[in-house]
Amino acid sequence: MARIRVLSPVGVESSETVTVPALPPDLANRTVGFLDNTKPNFDRLAGEMGQLLRERYGVKAIVHRRKANASTAASSELIAELAKACDVVFAGSAD
Repeated sequence: MARIRVLSPVGVESSETVTVPALPPDLANRTVGFLDNTKPNFDRLAGEMGQLLRERYGVKAIVHRRKANASTAASSELIAELAKACDVVFAGSAD
């Protein structure tokens, strides 16, 4: 007889708290990151947004990283890398 694996849709709450730093007053000479969740077209959206941020707001650099897939959280190593390299990070989705 075949076995059926049943998955629970209930999320797991984290008791960890995170202090979020204040946003910088402007983006001039800052590094902006994009965390891509691997959905179609996010790379295009981030690319165009990055270009606009450079042209209009003086952003110094853009960092674009991808999660392993859309259904799992970003790895702690990826989050740490973005936190170290970027002044502001946008996490996004596109289709």
